[in-house]
Amino acid sequence: MTNGALAVLLLGGAVVAYAQLGTGRAAGETTVRTVTVSRGSVVASVSASGAVGSSKSRALSFGTSGTVEKIYVNPGDKVRKGDLLARLDDDAAQESLSAAKATYQSAIDDGTDTAQLYAASIKARNAYREAQRTVAATVLKAPFGGTVTAVNGSVGGNSGGSSESTGQSTGQSTGQTQTSSASGSGSSGFIEIADTGKLQLVGTFTESDAGKLKQGQPATVTFDALPGVTATGKVTQIEPVASTSNNVVQYPVTVTFTEVPGQVRLGQTATVEVVVGQADDVVTVPSTAVSTSGGQTTVTLFKDGRQTRTPVEVGVRGATLTEIKSGVSEGDRIVPPATTTGTTNGGVQRQFGGGGGFPGGGAIPGGGR
Repeated sequence: MTNGALAVLLLGGAVVAYAQLGTGRAAGETTVRTVTVSRGSVVASVSASGAVGSSKSRALSFGTSGTVEKIYVNPGDKVRKGDLLARLDDDAAQESLSAAKATYQSAIDDGTDTAQLYAASIKARNAYREAQRTVAATVLKAPFGGTVTAVNGSVGGNSGGSSESTGQSTGQSTGQTQTSSASGSGSSGFIEIADTGKLQLVGTFTESDAGKLKQGQPATVTFDALPGVTATGKVTQIEPVASTSNNVVQYPVTVTFTEVPGQVRLGQTATVEVVVGQADDVVTVPSTAVSTSGGQTTVTLFKDGRQTRTPVEVGVRGATLTEIKSGVSEGDRIVPPATTTGTTNGGVQRQFGGGGGFPGGGAIPGGGR
């Protein structure tokens, strides 16, 4: 074998050996990925979901028993204060009122000269007033202007709302379909009414989030069925008593709308977000780079090629950024949590944080010799 052929074989073997060695190095290769500590704004918020309801609603029921004679409204109708909504058959009540009135008039005519006559007069007066209240109880009137959200009864049914009729209501003497709708009242009446111009949402916040809330804080409301539509509101009530579900302690919090878009309807599912902290022009790091263990909060500082767990004092914690009050400075480099890419070479997965190639970026060791 000539010297030239031998040299070619030796060089080829060296290349194969290095290729195998290079694959082994790449398999364990990790390049440190860092981010630079910078200045910016941090916003912290808490959120909860709920259904849109009215802050002013009533479930109305008749004050006496009887048969429903007429219903004047349907769900969705707008009414003004004092409008007649429904009435019962009041024939019996009117007859009782006439009799009570006659008895009372007779007692007045008899005078009150004696104790017996005086007692009879008082008894007759009270019976007459009770008969008047019974007649008044046979009608339902709107206590305020608003929207009828439910009619839970029908003509021919009893005043409690039960009915055997299922015909579509026309507001006349036909059957009234039992209809329910979210009115925020939490109870059921014969007719339910709500002021749709005064809306609210009750969300349940975890105990840690509820502790950050205060009355009067501004809130933003978004709606599942209305992409891009946003309403504004403010925290108006934080319930002092918690509820527990699946070992999670939560507090109901009422957010009253201050601005209501026209597309919003009662009963729609919505999410309320309340800003509980904000810091501007402060030192910030990604929130994922901050960890707390044993009561100490730290970040991983990268300096002079070394990684060091460094205690820090944090301020406002946001979903993406966290304020750093001390421990690191603007311009420092920190190491965020490692991310793994699915790059595979020869069946071996490699982890990169930036950079690549052979260590040092040089040529094949021994090449050219």
